[in-house]
Amino acid sequence: MTQPQTAPEVNGDSRTAPLLLVADPETSLVQGLADALEREGVEVAGVTDGAQALLQAGALQPDVVLVSASLPVIGAVEFVRAVRLARAVPVLLGVGEGHAEQAVQALAAGATACVARPYRVPELLPLVQGAFSGEPGGRRTLMVGRVELDVHAYLVRVDGRAVHLPLREFELLHYLMRNAHRTVTREQIMRHVWNSTETTSTNTIAVHVKRLRARLGDTDDRLIQTVRGVGYRLVDRAAQDRSVGTP
Repeated sequence: MTQPQTAPEVNGDSRTAPLLLVADPETSLVQGLADALEREGVEVAGVTDGAQALLQAGALQPDVVLVSASLPVIGAVEFVRAVRLARAVPVLLGVGEGHAEQAVQALAAGATACVARPYRVPELLPLVQGAFSGEPGGRRTLMVGRVELDVHAYLVRVDGRAVHLPLREFELLHYLMRNAHRTVTREQIMRHVWNSTETTSTNTIAVHVKRLRARLGDTDDRLIQTVRGVGYRLVDRAAQDRSVGTP
């Protein structure tokens, strides 16, 4: 992990690898992320609070900045506002359970996208590489019937109407939409959404599915279907209706 005192190259055109500045109070988490990303050819500089992050964002001129929603000294939202006055660098917000409000405020302040924290290399790598190459790849939007999910804007719409979801329900919907029309088991959901192998906590899934259905207006459980004894399946209700109506 690069020590963030000075930048070897502040001109992005002179770099041979993308530079990611990570601002997170958990140094072990940053170090683990740095080790993984550096194996993929990404340089990582780490700081532990928002004041250091502002200083190093100017000194290092990183290609991407990743800040924790729980950033101390100068908070994540204030950091985003300050950076936006000086640079157009992509700023990713690392969000966990209970950070939905910070996510909304940071996106309104100019954050580029929200990513799950603890951080996941497959999610971060294309964003960092895309920013370095000048081809960020745009927003990634999933559509299943009347439901639209914008992964990077942390936004869900049903029939064009914005629906606010708490983070865990957003991640649950994201996972179901990525696997649309396929049955996913409770164990798979626990592993991919909760990052847990606990099978005794699957009642938690049922509670979140119930809340998610209510927010999406899925009153008859036809959008998110329960596959008894197995798990859940998200389907395109309009396509299902057309299929039923076909002679």
